[in-house]
This record gives sequence, C-alpha cells and structure tokens, in this order.
Amino acid sequence: MNIKNKFLTVIITILFITACSDKQKTATTPQEQTKNTANLPVQKSSESIEGIYSSDECALSVKITKTKDGYAYFLETSARKVKGNATVTKNESGEKYVTLEGIQWDDYEGDISNEDETDSVSNQEKTAKEIEIPVGIDASYVKDTLTIQNYGNSMNSYTKLSECGAKYIRLIRK
Repeated sequence: MNIKNKFLTVIITILFITACSDKQKTATTPQEQTKNTANLPVQKSSESIEGIYSSDECALSVKITKTKDGYAYFLETSARKVKGNATVTKNESGEKYVTLEGIQWDDYEGDISNEDETDSVSNQEKTAKEIEIPVGIDASYVKDTLTIQNYGNSMNSYTKLSECGAKYIRLIRK
C-alpha cells in the first residue's frame, strides 16, 4: 500500500501542476457604464497656475497657458494687449511668484532712500536719464489668486499698470 500512496501522490501533484500552468488567458471586455453612474470632472492640480484670471476692481485679465518651454501669458486691459513668457518662482519661505515678462512699468521714479544727500536741483536731468523703467510685473500666487502691488509710496514711487487705480490688483481664476 505504501507504493500505491506514493504513486497516487505523484499523479495528484502532476495534475495540480499541469492544471495551473495550462490556464488560458481570457480577455476581459470593458463593461459599459450604466445610467446610474456619472463621470466626475477632472480637477486641476493646486500646483497648476494655468487659467484665466480677472479683476473685479478694473477691466484687467490675464490668461496663463502651459507651453513646452514653461508658461505664456496674455494680458488685456482697457488700453493694451500684451503677450509674453511667464516665470514661476518660489522664495525661501515657500511663497510663489509669477513674473509677467516684457511689460514695462508705466511710471518709475526710483527708490529715493538710496540717493545721496549731495544731489542738487541742477542734477535732476542727469538722474532722470539714469533711471531705467523696470520691465516685468511680479504677482504673488496663492491658490487661485494673483496679487500685483500696482503702485508704491513716496519713498519708492512707481505705477505698474496705470489703467487700474487699485494699490493691490487681485486677479482671481475663473
């Protein structure tokens, strides 16, 4: 009987091995959705800055799109339409900034805290010519809002976008 048990064990083992390896792969067909299911919209990542941003305070909008080289923008106000590259940066504390490159500020008188006390009234022409008007508008970016500080103060007088009189222009993604 001992030989019969060994013989039976070998046969059962061979059957198990061949049964597992001879399984045919069956193709599964996708089932169609029933009427009770719904497609959920794909939500944009919180990291994505793409979108159309507009202001409630003035007629100003910015459209930011992703390109193969980074981001591009299209700024539209009541007086101008400008397009160019947009750069996203992050400072040491983790705050994000978007720079709309190529937009010249409307007015810039410079930071007077760095001027020497020896400046005279006769030197005004020379200092006016030496001051270069900055190019590029920075905006802080938090969630779905871009915030531009549009003008400075008496110590650092400037205006970035004269079409809007608000000190801080808040552009909210629509």
